[in-house]
Amino acid sequence: MDSISRRIRKRLLPLLFLTVATFATLLTVSWPRPVQAIEAKPYEALSFPALGEIQIPEFERYELDNGLVVYLLEDHDLPLVSGSATFRTGDYLVDPTQTGLAGITGEAMRLGGTANHTPDELSEMLEQRAASVETSIGDTSGSASFSALTEDLPTVFDLFAQVITQPAFDEEQLALILSRTAGGIARRNDSPDDIASREFNKLIYGNQSPYARMVEYTNLDDISRDDVVGFYETTLRPESTILGIVGDFDPAQMKSAIAQSLGKWECADKSAIPNPPEGAQQQPSGLFVVNQPQLTQSYIHIGHIGGELSNQYHASMSVLNEVLNGFGGRLFNEIRSRQGLAYSVYAFWSPRYDHNGLFIGGGQTRSEATVPFVQAMYKEIEKIRSEPITEQELAFAKDSVLNSFVFNFQTPGQTLSRLIRYEYYNYPSDFVFQYRDGVENTTVENVLAAAQANLKPEQLVTIVVGNTADISPGLDALKAEITPIDVSIPAPVGL
Repeated sequence: MDSISRRIRKRLLPLLFLTVATFATLLTVSWPRPVQAIEAKPYEALSFPALGEIQIPEFERYELDNGLVVYLLEDHDLPLVSGSATFRTGDYLVDPTQTGLAGITGEAMRLGGTANHTPDELSEMLEQRAASVETSIGDTSGSASFSALTEDLPTVFDLFAQVITQPAFDEEQLALILSRTAGGIARRNDSPDDIASREFNKLIYGNQSPYARMVEYTNLDDISRDDVVGFYETTLRPESTILGIVGDFDPAQMKSAIAQSLGKWECADKSAIPNPPEGAQQQPSGLFVVNQPQLTQSYIHIGHIGGELSNQYHASMSVLNEVLNGFGGRLFNEIRSRQGLAYSVYAFWSPRYDHNGLFIGGGQTRSEATVPFVQAMYKEIEKIRSEPITEQELAFAKDSVLNSFVFNFQTPGQTLSRLIRYEYYNYPSDFVFQYRDGVENTTVENVLAAAQANLKPEQLVTIVVGNTADISPGLDALKAEITPIDVSIPAPVGL
């Protein structure tokens, strides 16, 4: 037996070696060659194609007999349709004692069902079609939106129209919304960054302003279903609504559906809806602190009241924003990289369509770096309004603004949304081109003039949320009167 095994091994070994050698040869031949390293080029040698021009696709605008404005924009690339209705309503119409009523009404329009469908039925019908209908009401406007497959458009659009014209405001769902709102009140101090933002807005606008006030438990006690229905009936009206539809639809069929479902919508209250407050008045400037002993870092906001998008310096201030911000911006380079004073740092002029916005800066830093961080921010704000930026900074910032602005018009839906917003806030339809041209024509001198006109160091409000015991040097080193802010949450009545 041993001799037989030896003979077998003697014959098989050469074959085995031949097989292995052949496999190794094939493996070597078929093995991909190493990728040749591409020599890196200096950034000055890189070239990129020019960005395409902003194109406004063809759309149709018309009005129904009841005053409702309609925009239709066809897009047949995908079998999808989406739409939105923008309502001239908002929290600014609510008495301060009922703060939160507008937002609660906005939620309850969708979640409370319709006259024809219970909340559960409505949700199930939408889920079966992978469709959505959403509603909300903010400070100065309200909205309802939908999305659906083209084949489901008749059903989904009808549900969307029912939510707008026939909301049922189911009692049980309304109670759940009020309960969730109360839960939000209880948790509102969980995030120090949220505390800083909330209290900063109060300091800028005043705590009774619709742009800053907060809902409290006592407000919820004053909101009933009758109040929700009343707010809906008096502020949501067809003559104050702009409807936009974009996607894969037949125009004739779409118009028929709109006329049938929204053309008969009427509002009994014909009194005029007041416009939002034209502007807010800056509250006193100063240094404010929210002591949070559990924190190991400080959350800081610095700024003052801003302006509207109609401001003559809007384009130049957008360029200034880019000079200050981003990885190549002054604040990042100086305060974060060179001085090592911040985890995050920013400052930007943020205008609004219909009321004064904010100039707001800030960031997060370790407790012991709080005072140096604030001082560095003051210095950079003063510097950009007292010294011209460089031509290199100007060119980089303008490119950044224009390159990012184009991406606001990537889809027909984005473009339509922008057109509706311009009409809602009474801006010219070519505002987008006015802004683009303004950025392109901005000069170093324009940026300096804009900074001097819009940045006002003497009006700065500074708020620090942090552990005051660990802030060293202390905030008194900033040589300003320190005002503590109490953020404790008033307990519900009866507790």
